[in-house]
Amino acid sequence: MEDWFLTRSERGNPASDLPTWTEGNQCEPLVHGATYFADLVHTVAALEKGDHLFFTDWRGDPDERLLPDGPTVADLFAGAAERGVVVKGLMWRSHLDKLQYSEEENRHLGDDVEAAGGEVLLDQRVRRGGSHHQKLVVVRRPGGDVAYAGGIDLCHSRRDDASHLGDPQPIAMAKAYGPRPPWHDVQLKLRGPVVDVLDRVFRERWDDPMPLDIQNPLAYVRDRLSHADLEADPLPPRAPAAEAVGPHAVQVLRTYPTVRPRYPFAPDGERTVARGYVKAIRRARRLIYLEDQYLWSTEVAQLFAQALRDNPDLHLVAVVPRHPDLDGRLALPPNQVGRELALRLCQEAAPDRVHVFDLENHEGTPVYVHAKVCVIDDVWASVGSDNFNRRSWTHDSELSCAVLDTTLDTRAPADPAGLGDGARVYARDLRLRLMAEHLDSEEAPVEAAAAVDAMVASAEALEAWHVSGRRGPRPPGRLRPHSPERLPLRTRLWALPLYRLIYDPDGRPLRHRLSGTF
Repeated sequence: MEDWFLTRSERGNPASDLPTWTEGNQCEPLVHGATYFADLVHTVAALEKGDHLFFTDWRGDPDERLLPDGPTVADLFAGAAERGVVVKGLMWRSHLDKLQYSEEENRHLGDDVEAAGGEVLLDQRVRRGGSHHQKLVVVRRPGGDVAYAGGIDLCHSRRDDASHLGDPQPIAMAKAYGPRPPWHDVQLKLRGPVVDVLDRVFRERWDDPMPLDIQNPLAYVRDRLSHADLEADPLPPRAPAAEAVGPHAVQVLRTYPTVRPRYPFAPDGERTVARGYVKAIRRARRLIYLEDQYLWSTEVAQLFAQALRDNPDLHLVAVVPRHPDLDGRLALPPNQVGRELALRLCQEAAPDRVHVFDLENHEGTPVYVHAKVCVIDDVWASVGSDNFNRRSWTHDSELSCAVLDTTLDTRAPADPAGLGDGARVYARDLRLRLMAEHLDSEEAPVEAAAAVDAMVASAEALEAWHVSGRRGPRPPGRLRPHSPERLPLRTRLWALPLYRLIYDPDGRPLRHRLSGTF
């Protein structure tokens, strides 16, 4: 475990009492929002008086239907509160709706739940210009503890499935994604002792004495005038830790920035997301497979580039969105310039071993990749809210779960990295499941080089079909080669500083900025 997971001292945040990792867990990747929402409805509908339902989110839309005929998010959570379930939520306060954020949606979800007897707080205890980006649901009931953590918000556009035809309740995005944007995402369902750890993650934030509106005096005045709930009521005592139920060891990784006043649970911030990736990537020898919304920071790219230079057999496969989520003269170039720089760093390190793809559905509409997944050598795998950028690694609040399966995978190659770790069932199955969907195949090649070749061949065939004017049958697969646009120098001159300051800021203490460490 110590070869892959951070040790207690390596976590670098002695103020938090989270266990270094837990064993005996069962982790199930829920691919697609429709899959996650259906599972969540089943779990919450079974809750009874005295059970606990805690959640954090970046955005929550009260009218989002979790199943085609409902319930909505507000119906599900308010219904639990009406039954006597202890419902507590922390929603990022967000910026103004006029800036295409979600302040009103988050506020209305809280109103609906509180009217039913729950309590939902709008939380702006973040670094200036930052957000609470964790997506977490924790359920505590006798014999039925479960948690959900990953990349899927409880909001519009997320309820898509393997067909990638989009959520019937969409949000406005870049025109290329159409009126009903296709959406690819992953959430993790966890059972076992790790649920208690995630319960503690929620409680640390809930019990933070910092005022909720400390970063926004105008919001404070508005909340006072509207009699909004600005004080967190006490939480009930923590339920007993769940017993071991499976073969998975889980390390909970987080990001918190340095802020003033300080977080009592992270006085100098916490960057275990970044530290966890740094340690795992340095152990990569054959294949890093990742899916990410924002692969655009040079600090992250340099880590990949060094691993590629150090290991001549290592391949990097990345599945990313074809276009940023927003159009616009000001919004688009900073998004583009960051990814261009990051991918160029990787490709210069190993031109033949960096493979970047985007996705489209069978109608040819680009699929927005919102997933945050990383699998290394079929051993270590993470699913979380964090993207591969400096903002997620240092500036916003984030939450990820890294998993090591104690069950060895017997399919050849049994030890792809050659380090004696052996491939693990969970990590390998997650990679193969995602690859198979993108290839339109029932299964993907197990061996790394063969899997890479299959993805490259599929993407090239589909690209050639498009270039030919779509003559003949459409080749199977959803992958297209990703080619970031190189911006003119005059655009780069203003877009690059805006990207570094606004879109991808640095939340590290000064000593870490100067030393280039996390």
